[in-house]
Amino acid sequence: MHIQFSQTRPQAARLIAQIADKGKLPSSLSRAMREGAEAARFKGTPGQVFDGFEESGDTVARLAIVGAGMPDAEERLANLEKAGAALAAKYQSIGVEELVLDLSDAGLSAQEAAHVVLGIRLRNWRYDIYRTKMKDEQKVTLETLTIVGAPDGAEDAWTKAGHLADGIEFTRELVTEPANILYPESFVARCRERFEGTGAEIVVLDDDQMEELGMGSLLSVGQGSARGSRLLAIRWNGGKSGEAPTAFVGKGVTFDSGGISIKPGAGMEDMKWDMGGAGAVAGGMLALVKRKAKANIIGVMGLVENMPDGNALRPSDVVTSMSGQTIEVLNTDAEGRLVLADALHWVQQEHEPARIVDFATLTGAMIVALGHEYAGVFSNDDTLAGDLAAAGTKSGDKVWRMPIGPAYDKLLDSPIADMKNIGGRAAGSITAAQFLQRFIADGTPWAHCDVAGMVWSDKPGRTWGKGATGFGVRLIDTLIAETAEG
Repeated sequence: MHIQFSQTRPQAARLIAQIADKGKLPSSLSRAMREGAEAARFKGTPGQVFDGFEESGDTVARLAIVGAGMPDAEERLANLEKAGAALAAKYQSIGVEELVLDLSDAGLSAQEAAHVVLGIRLRNWRYDIYRTKMKDEQKVTLETLTIVGAPDGAEDAWTKAGHLADGIEFTRELVTEPANILYPESFVARCRERFEGTGAEIVVLDDDQMEELGMGSLLSVGQGSARGSRLLAIRWNGGKSGEAPTAFVGKGVTFDSGGISIKPGAGMEDMKWDMGGAGAVAGGMLALVKRKAKANIIGVMGLVENMPDGNALRPSDVVTSMSGQTIEVLNTDAEGRLVLADALHWVQQEHEPARIVDFATLTGAMIVALGHEYAGVFSNDDTLAGDLAAAGTKSGDKVWRMPIGPAYDKLLDSPIADMKNIGGRAAGSITAAQFLQRFIADGTPWAHCDVAGMVWSDKPGRTWGKGATGFGVRLIDTLIAETAEG
């Protein structure tokens, strides 16, 4: 979507939108629009839209009013995004190519204006490249957003927010792609292309290199696939020289059949987005790198495909992780933790991070516990857990802290190895987190974000349509902005 700022309203504008706070209509409205809005019971609640037509000289234009809620609401920025998103959802396919957003009567700050624009852009995103027989009325026609009457500083605020949009859209793209298009090698290639010229350092390890390092846990997941596995690391040094980085680690299972412990056929197609954790890390890193974050950050993604085959990992196999710890595999569908185990150990050994946050679509039990409203957070550090909770509240990528502890850890003890990869039916998300904690060095602050219920949506949400949400990118960006950039 092309976004531009203008001092004056284009004379040829056919679609114009204004923002209205709850209980307050724009003063510039005509009597017909004002009375029409009142008759339609337009209250200005977040995302509520009323429209009509106005004649100006020789031009007749559609004028839309969208509600933004109360100006002093705690969730003000989220409500403004919802307002912008409502405009995109309503008008993206009506045949109009340009939306004029008139903020001259809105009384918004620069940051508030940028969040309206962010909502429009994010909701207007759709991935239709494989749809060849769409009817004209189904196609997205909205291509240009022109903002007039913007407050001072709005363009600069949008430039920063635009980088966040780049990251969110990249994550959505990765999560949306089918597994025959996006697999470990092509995931790496797409990241190389997107990060080219940004100044970020990219390191890629292939199967042979990981085998030499002893990553038997990660490699075991992909051994039944015709696709090779990869470890991808993207490093950005924007902070003080020598300062330990914040590490983000993502589970990147580009398709999860369950392996020998194969999943039921119904719904297996959803498992193309089992790389949503890695997708969030890739998008989060893109947003941070493009806005040149003043912090040292590294994003690490373990990329594998979990398939059944004569060479596939079997239930009862024992694998040796890079840390030297051995794992008795009782269920090959509990594979994400095997990938993360080696990725977590590698980033600690190679980069000695100050703190680690991992993202993974790790357990269905997380959806049972929290539904699709919150990601679950498990942490060994109260400060990091609190920082994530605060960043989630501010960004809209909400998280809820869950417990971990020695009592749960005992459920993973194996009679023949250092641990099992599952702890039984009870507390499935917690024992998965306990498993990961065994690969965190003593004294290293760490948090695990189980995003299984958040990366994909079966219905439209605040700033997304049905499909990939881009969850995690805002959380990563806000965490760095609030805690690592001073």
